[in-house]
Amino acid sequence: MTSSAEDAQRTPERSAEALIDASHEAIRAAGAHAAGVYLRSRTPGLLRLSVLAGLPGPLFRPWWRLHVDRPFPVADAHRLGVEVVLANATETMRRYPQFAAGLPFQFGSLYVPVTGASTAYGVLTVLRPSAADATELLAERERLARLAEELGARLADLEDAAGPSQVWWDDEPLSVRPPGLRPSAGRAGCFSWDPVTGSVTLDERVRAVVGADAEGGGLTVEELAEAVATSDGRLLLTALRETAVGRPPPLPLCLRGVDGLLRFVDLWAPYHGVREDVGGRTVRGVLLDPGPAAAAGAAADLLPDGVFALDRLGLVVYANPRAAQLLERPRSELLGRPLWEAVPWLDQAACEDHLRGALLSPEPVHFHVGRPAAPGSPAYDGDWLGLSLHPGPDLLTCTVRPAHHASRAPADVPAADTAADAVAGTAAGPSMAPLYRPIVLAIALTEAVTARQVSAVVMRELLPAFGGRRLAIYLLQERHLYLAWETGFPPGFLAPFEGVGLDARLPGVETLTTGRPLFFDSMQQLVDAYPGIALDATEGARAFLPLIASGRPVGSCILGFDRPRSFSTEERTVLTALAGLIAHAMEKAQRYESEAALARGLQQALLPRRLSVHPLVETTGRYLPGTQGMEVGGDWYDVVTSGDGLALVIGDVQGHGVQAAATMGQLRSAVRAFALDDRPPDEVLSGTNRLLIDLDCGQFASCCYIRLDPVTGLARAARAGHPPPLLRRPDGRTHALDLLGGVVLGVDPQERYPVTELRLEPGAVLALYTDGLVERPGADIDDGIGALRVALARAGVPLGRPGGRALTGVADRLTATARHTADRPDDIALLLATRRSAPRPGSRS
Repeated sequence: MTSSAEDAQRTPERSAEALIDASHEAIRAAGAHAAGVYLRSRTPGLLRLSVLAGLPGPLFRPWWRLHVDRPFPVADAHRLGVEVVLANATETMRRYPQFAAGLPFQFGSLYVPVTGASTAYGVLTVLRPSAADATELLAERERLARLAEELGARLADLEDAAGPSQVWWDDEPLSVRPPGLRPSAGRAGCFSWDPVTGSVTLDERVRAVVGADAEGGGLTVEELAEAVATSDGRLLLTALRETAVGRPPPLPLCLRGVDGLLRFVDLWAPYHGVREDVGGRTVRGVLLDPGPAAAAGAAADLLPDGVFALDRLGLVVYANPRAAQLLERPRSELLGRPLWEAVPWLDQAACEDHLRGALLSPEPVHFHVGRPAAPGSPAYDGDWLGLSLHPGPDLLTCTVRPAHHASRAPADVPAADTAADAVAGTAAGPSMAPLYRPIVLAIALTEAVTARQVSAVVMRELLPAFGGRRLAIYLLQERHLYLAWETGFPPGFLAPFEGVGLDARLPGVETLTTGRPLFFDSMQQLVDAYPGIALDATEGARAFLPLIASGRPVGSCILGFDRPRSFSTEERTVLTALAGLIAHAMEKAQRYESEAALARGLQQALLPRRLSVHPLVETTGRYLPGTQGMEVGGDWYDVVTSGDGLALVIGDVQGHGVQAAATMGQLRSAVRAFALDDRPPDEVLSGTNRLLIDLDCGQFASCCYIRLDPVTGLARAARAGHPPPLLRRPDGRTHALDLLGGVVLGVDPQERYPVTELRLEPGAVLALYTDGLVERPGADIDDGIGALRVALARAGVPLGRPGGRALTGVADRLTATARHTADRPDDIALLLATRRSAPRPGSRS
């Protein structure tokens, strides 16, 4: 194996080490709750959370993936290359309302771009206590900027060593412990093990924990494992050996000592410890022992209320007997496990929101949660539990007690006195998640343009808020309902309802015709109301919501649940209001799609139906409309007979929509007129430039115009702010043409456009394109042009043969990636031309 191959193989692990180090240092530098790094992925325009230090990764799953065009601070920091500072929740809500609605808690945050010499890798993110304003954070900002710069340089070094395009992140984020766990409640120490020599090194604190003699000899790794975790020594031994060969286990390890209490062990293998002759690496570890905390735990065991504690990763590190009884789980099944795994019925949206609030905000969080009935469970005051979460720097201390759903919090718990407290979930009483989740839905719907995008937003935001598992949205067309979106229903189940008329007696129809929502607590209630209705083999509840906008029926929305449930008055009110939001968004989407179809039809009518032909030149073109927002653009290409030659034209009008398409049509007509008159390229662009200025449409356009003599291959080219054409020579060598040029059309009426001469050999390929084919968010356009050049060079097929389809195949290959990109922000135009050999050599010089 070569050294470069080894570097490439180790790059992911080395990258992870660099990202973890940066996150830990960021927490120290900013006095933060948590930190993490978003890194670019192999999906264009998509950032992925790679490391999250100090918070449980599963609780922040909605923020694992972010597109660089979304209105989020991480996206802005990466796309614009600037730091984003949000000192407090008020500033966050003002600048990023959608982000604030998803995390409506009292915290501040900072986002610093991570870049190398010429590459934008991602963003270093820090979540910290609120500050009055950004001026209080100047020192932290300077330290974080240095950290981001150091991380960028470290990633650039890794990329240089392993080859280009090696530093990416496409996996789930690594959730790691924050640095500097406070050992005051126990003892923490470090140790290391060299698998080559077998030596184990302990610091004094670990020696004290395991009872090793400070003057005595070293321990073997087996003795260390037995001393740290008498009952789980084999687990620690396996973890040490796996880490030594580069396969670290999930961390931290939760192990039991001889006293039965938990100890926590983190392991890692730094790369400078690699031993090439054997392949094993020095393993380092941190041991945290409860120490004196055991006495405090014994005292808490006697409390009448349930008490348990979570660390910053959501693991249960302590639970007294009463907590285990109320949560209906043995202590052995609680300790060392994430709360949502240890107590599955707490794995719900409302509890997640409250846990996030306690982890990010300084104030306690109080809420009620319903406990599912279980056969043989003890009889408590009711089926509801009152939980209080008290934040700390390293732990969340939680209390749990029986409570009636309607009861208030204990007398010593202050009620929320502001709307913000209620939204954040700090008030006593039922979960407020269904009340603020719709805020997220309302803001997200403002960005949805098509009916499909609206449906996707509803599925992403509405279903989790109410625990739904199924969704169907029907839209009204010519007095019949047609399915626009569905998820969760058995395959084919909804087929019989497709296209039903408004006279059908079905709940999805009657909710629309009457304008009243219909709620059924169980499938039996639904069958009683609508005998003979088809069932989908579940007993769950159903909600049928009318979609009515401005008094006009739009359609109906169906929510399905796996289990029977009742709908409170509060939930019915919220769902009814949400139906109105969805209806207005759908109405807007239908209107927009109609307008977009009209504009797209206009644009297609303006694009050439056929290209001018010549027996010595083969041409082919491709046009791909943008899919992001379904807006048409002003890209165009053309081939025009110009005297005894051909004019190859490509252009791009700024902006999108009907105006851009109309301007494109006028410019195309102007260029054709100049070309048919066989004007020189500089005169063509100068005349078109003056025309665009005279139109006074407030738009500008780029253009490249090449006049080709098919017999001699002489080409004369002029360029107005357009990306440079590519030339693939017959031997496969490909380069970007260095054409002289002027500014874009529509800016300066006196602008001149110099002409460059070149020669197109038989079998060579000339590629003209618009920036949509080579531009990617967050990436340099030169990188995109370079990638297109490589793709054209690798076309690898014979070109220039009469009657062949080789050129069309090349065009398809160059646009294949773009065709399969679902969220393409810009239009794409591509024009290829190749010259054939003259049938009678020497017939013309």
